[in-house]
Amino acid sequence: MSNNPNDESGLNLLTVFLAVVEAGGFRAAAQRLRLSPSTVSERIAQLEAQLGVPLLIRTTRSVMPTETGRALAGRVAPLLAETRAALHDAASSQQVVRGLLKINVTGAVMVDILPPIIDRFLQAHPEVRVEIMVDDRLVDIVAAGCDAGIRYGEHLAQDTIAVPIGPRSQRIAWAAAPGYLAARGIPRHPDDLLSHDCIRLRFSSGALVEWRFKRGDEAVRIDSPGRLIVGVDGAAAAIEFACGGRGVIGTFENWLAPHLESGALEPVLQEWWHAFEGPQLYFSSRFVSAPLRAFIELIREEQSASGGATRSGEREHR
Repeated sequence: MSNNPNDESGLNLLTVFLAVVEAGGFRAAAQRLRLSPSTVSERIAQLEAQLGVPLLIRTTRSVMPTETGRALAGRVAPLLAETRAALHDAASSQQVVRGLLKINVTGAVMVDILPPIIDRFLQAHPEVRVEIMVDDRLVDIVAAGCDAGIRYGEHLAQDTIAVPIGPRSQRIAWAAAPGYLAARGIPRHPDDLLSHDCIRLRFSSGALVEWRFKRGDEAVRIDSPGRLIVGVDGAAAAIEFACGGRGVIGTFENWLAPHLESGALEPVLQEWWHAFEGPQLYFSSRFVSAPLRAFIELIREEQSASGGATRSGEREHR
């Protein structure tokens, strides 16, 4: 038997190995691969013999990867996913895009930025499936099995290509209900918020969303303890609390805009609101599936139509 793990059967053996790790056993992997359990066991033994190291720990109750097996699976998984995507692309016609687009996004884009874009994408490509993982923690998109992620500029991963998606700039705005301001007074400086009831948002990581203000050359950061703290996933409820007169809230201006227009909320410290760069779609240049390419193209077209970024607006983070 060859001791070269790069022979022509290597890809099939690695596919079987990864299936066993993901399924947690030979029988479940055999069902997924439509092979017999004995065939799966034989192919794992063949791979271990070729590599000269054990990859799995077998017990009567479970199958677990060794440290070497775990490391191999972590490196092989994205490579096999890219291989399958490449083969699928080659087998597909140029006119029809098929497959799964899986993206990891911050919850901030799920209110009114990403949903309409995804809706247009699904209409344009009826044979594509989309899975959206909403997670405010910074994750490795490749390790998470995702094609791409959406984050704000300061939170982009290194060694990625970034494309603007949605508005080119946004602002954090502060507001409160008219009744609350009539009773407690209108803040004239960010420091005044320390004596007000404040509604703060907290990331899933545990950190509070920062309250940073800027007017000309003056920058101020306020860390009010907050009378009411709500997780970012409950931002809509936090805004409703503000509309109900429970305090001053600071969050995306586009989230507050309907309530400001209706009069349910009044702007606070408006001269201190400052713009920052909008969200970015980021991805590894090494793994670009057909659905992701189509999604990037749609974003480019929309940015170009709105006078935003074009291909020249892409940038690489290093």
